[in-house]
Amino acid sequence: MSEKDLDEKVERMLNAALGGLTPHEALIKASLDEAANVAERAAAKEKNRERALRLLAEIEKAQGKSGS
Repeated sequence: MSEKDLDEKVERMLNAALGGLTPHEALIKASLDEAANVAERAAAKEKNRERALRLLAEIEKAQGKSGS
């Protein structure tokens, strides 16, 4: 395989990997996706915290009733 053929093959593989985006567009998309992922994780953390607090309140309430 000639160097030109290899370069063309690599170029086609790169284009396929980027999904038709330019490298700059792919970088921006990756950055936006990561920011969204961070927001999703923060929301999940807050939801888990709220669940834990409710569970703790229920446990404390149950212990208060059984300790009387």
